[in-house]
Amino acid sequence: MHYKLVSMGREHIPAIAALERACFSSPWSERTLEDVLYDDSACFIVAEGEDGSLLGYAGVHVVLDEGYMDNVAVREDCRRQGVAGALVDTLVRFGQAHLAFLTLEVRISNRPALDLYMKHGFEQVGRRRGYYEKPKEDAILMTLEFERGT
Repeated sequence: MHYKLVSMGREHIPAIAALERACFSSPWSERTLEDVLYDDSACFIVAEGEDGSLLGYAGVHVVLDEGYMDNVAVREDCRRQGVAGALVDTLVRFGQAHLAFLTLEVRISNRPALDLYMKHGFEQVGRRRGYYEKPKEDAILMTLEFERGT
């Protein structure tokens, strides 16, 4: 599969909102997605197919030297083809260059996502009971710390 990673733009929002609805029980709205475009603490990237179609997206919010990885989503027909790995790898490389750590939550039942994050060096550091709705489910809190030169 051929694709390129680009910065999220306004033109991606309708497709990202549709992907949100397909992937998440509490999807972000188009308005929320528009807001992150103008949020200096946010960085979102998109995987585009050769035809310009949206294959997936991911983002991070940064406060000082701490990063919180937001939603990582890939179209169902594009999964297990390296797209999510490329998105996560890009955010990890950003973290290595600029942050002390990245953190995220993932549904306890989402084994593919847990495996992906562990493959990229994230470690389970906690559990948030009842964090998710629809269905009610615990979240695993994961963190990847970066060594910073002094």
